[in-house]
Amino acid sequence: MSADQPAERAPAPLWRPLLAEWLGSAFLAAIVVGSGIAAQQLSPGNIGLDLLENAAATAAGLYAIILMFGPVSGAHFNPVVSFVDAAFGGLRWRNAAAYLPAQVTGCITGAIAANVTYGRAAVSISTHHRVTGGHLLSEIIATLGLLLVIFALTRTHRGASAAAAVGAYIGAAYFFTSSASASFANPAITIGRTLSDTFAGIAPASAPAYIAAQMLGGIAAVAAIKTLYPNLTPANASEILVPHRLESSEPH
Repeated sequence: MSADQPAERAPAPLWRPLLAEWLGSAFLAAIVVGSGIAAQQLSPGNIGLDLLENAAATAAGLYAIILMFGPVSGAHFNPVVSFVDAAFGGLRWRNAAAYLPAQVTGCITGAIAANVTYGRAAVSISTHHRVTGGHLLSEIIATLGLLLVIFALTRTHRGASAAAAVGAYIGAAYFFTSSASASFANPAITIGRTLSDTFAGIAPASAPAYIAAQMLGGIAAVAAIKTLYPNLTPANASEILVPHRLESSEPH
């Protein structure tokens, strides 16, 4: 290798991506829950404005944390993204399984931090029931759309746009999905949001149905991606959401 050529990036030991997923998930939950609390305080009684403030903060924050942690772990922050990535050979199944607890505990930590930041009890179980047919269909559609955005970008070598595109999509999905759904599209953040009885919270009784809908969205996304992008390779999938390298990340 000549002095003018950049050195190839070495694979990261697995603990580093796991730490990145935990931190990124914690920031994500803190942004979602914290901005929801702030919105309630800034514009009490105005649900439309509350939703706009929550969506704008989430979209901008998601853009930033993808840029922060993407080069280390891919910035999944979402078990559905990780397992769909594994289905396409971009991530080992055992690594996807390792991402899961990091993402869930990260979201729990972020929700608790947001509660404490605003002087509330560290854990306040949400009483915000959200389950109707419309809400669950919204979660399927939101999750499907999120995955299509992500995989379309990587298949067409536009991964550099992932942070902006994912942030924009989630911000928009707050509004085009059912008003009380708010486009969770993520089982980890769904679990974290059960611990905050605030604007962004969800009652624990509603969470299993939401998670099931998100999983259905993931399954639908696999079928849609295979149809739309039949030449998607494991090498393409390994760059979800942004290019990164994991230790022993070759597919099995």
